[in-house]
Amino acid sequence: MDKKTQNENKKEKATFRHKILSVIGTILCVILIPILAINVTLIAKSYINTEEVPSVSGWLPLIVLTDSMYPEIHSGDLIICHTEDAENIKEGDIISFFDPAGNGTSIVTHRVTEVTTQDGELAFRTKGDANNVEDSMLVPAENLVAVYRNRVPSLGNVAMFMQTTQGLIICVVCPILLLVGYDMIRRRKYEKSNKEDTDALLRELEELRAQKAAKEQEK
Repeated sequence: MDKKTQNENKKEKATFRHKILSVIGTILCVILIPILAINVTLIAKSYINTEEVPSVSGWLPLIVLTDSMYPEIHSGDLIICHTEDAENIKEGDIISFFDPAGNGTSIVTHRVTEVTTQDGELAFRTKGDANNVEDSMLVPAENLVAVYRNRVPSLGNVAMFMQTTQGLIICVVCPILLLVGYDMIRRRKYEKSNKEDTDALLRELEELRAQKAAKEQEK
């Protein structure tokens, strides 16, 4: 195998490797950038309106801290909920609500066992699937936060870490900076390789011209 063929094989392998890494980088950016955008949006909304749970188009992620809804929902899960009018809640729905027995800010996710009234106003009786008894207090309709839709197992623990400054830097900012840095280095190598190819072609052209001139002189 001559040197030219070896160089061509090396370039083909390098090009293939760059394509694979570019695809991986693109996929990671597609995943990480929305996560960063959503985190920033939720954090900003939490500061703008401290009385409401921040959401994006009615969707909000919540982190489960206990196993009161086991086996439907596990501790450490990230649950996806959607805002809903209290009038649409029915028995059997899993709802997230401000705990009427808590400090006014803690959110509980339990199943509705009965739709009832309290002092003439709509209210819900709730119970954790893993609990032996129903919750001690009825949940007023005004305490409703959202309705449970789905869960991502164990992602809540990751989300809690990512909400810290250290987690945000390690899990989001650093990967994005590394990808941007790699892309810049890759582009420079690509430009350098193109320049070397161009210089090689120019040298070959000059050699051909010199050979042609030498033949004409011989004539």
